Amino acid sequence: MSTDTRYLNFIRNNAPFLATGALLSFLSSFGQTFFISIFGGEIRTAFGLSNGEWGLIYMVGTGASAVAMVFAGGLADRFRVRRLGITIVLMLGMSCLLMAFNPFAAMVPVVVFFLRFFGQGMTTHVSSVAMSRWFIATRGRALAIAAMGFMLAEATLPLFMVWLKSYVDWHIIWIFCAIFCAAMAPVLFRLLRLERTPQVVAEQDQAKGLGRKHWTRLDALKHPIFWAMAPAVMSFSGFGTAFWFHQVHFAEIKGWSHLALVSVFPLGTITLFLSTLAYGRLVDRVGAVRLLPFYLIPYVLAFVLHWYAPTLAWTALAVILMGMAGGGQNTLLNACWAEFFGTKHLGSIKSATTALMVLGSALGPGVSGWLIDRGVGFETQMLGYAATFALAALLLQYPVNVYQRERRK
Repeated sequence: MSTDTRYLNFIRNNAPFLATGALLSFLSSFGQTFFISIFGGEIRTAFGLSNGEWGLIYMVGTGASAVAMVFAGGLADRFRVRRLGITIVLMLGMSCLLMAFNPFAAMVPVVVFFLRFFGQGMTTHVSSVAMSRWFIATRGRALAIAAMGFMLAEATLPLFMVWLKSYVDWHIIWIFCAIFCAAMAPVLFRLLRLERTPQVVAEQDQAKGLGRKHWTRLDALKHPIFWAMAPAVMSFSGFGTAFWFHQVHFAEIKGWSHLALVSVFPLGTITLFLSTLAYGRLVDRVGAVRLLPFYLIPYVLAFVLHWYAPTLAWTALAVILMGMAGGGQNTLLNACWAEFFGTKHLGSIKSATTALMVLGSALGPGVSGWLIDRGVGFETQMLGYAATFALAALLLQYPVNVYQRERRK
């Protein structure tokens, strides 16, 4: 049987579970920076905010959601995805309504908190934990397929929303997002009528981590492996988020229209799609850990090109490189957490890693906006981001070395 046939059979045999992961990752887009930032100009105008003030508000709201994730992420170990996932999606819809109807500047950090917590945080968290736990030998492929929901949103929503804003008030768009979340809740319930759940998985079916044991979150936090991977988690989300968050400002300083800039984003998403598929197969064949130190290299090159970019074509190339790295981020890290620490307490451990990711995405826009207001050009900042990615890539060699030593014992 060919590889493609086996892949198609895998999708067909596990369609409800894979579709659940993909749908959750798509819905997370309403709390993701690439989506919220589309309305950054309107939000700043509506509440009289500068780039720095909007970045600070975003940092506060997102930072608070990172703290909340530490406590809430472990719910994925205790509740079925059907119950937890549907609740989170409905709360995300309520958050969209709050964005649509909020009249007070003081409430903007609260709105950002709810969107980020239920969108980027919990919806993404539940999707990745479910895929990592439900699938063992095919974990890479499952994570890759689930990530396609997010990729579809990232490819279609920015261009569509920027176009739609020309005809529909931006508040109305957020109401439509809330309605869509509510409509997807019964779809999730239907998909998971025969759900694989943590409660029905036998103890012996839970994959063990390093040292042939089930790691707790405290065990993971005490080990240097966790902290060696932390810079990759935080820098990827932090500075990647900064780029998407300040996309309107970036277009302005480059002398391009916002619509022209977002028109190249689908190139990155296409690359992200292909990269995620490739990494998904490589994870199952080669192993996630062996690939870990290399996936950030395209991000280093991408941000050097963002700094240079005299024309839109150069930024298009940089966006493509970002997509290449994103395929590794979607699959490698989630697979590695399971490889290092096992799956029994994966929800609790992943809540800490998700908190780091959310915290990074809070600091990125806030710090970059603060620097912009103080005269440090956004283009100049790109070189600093590239250097940070290079350092994070070097640190990833440490967990690889530890893993290889364990395997030789």
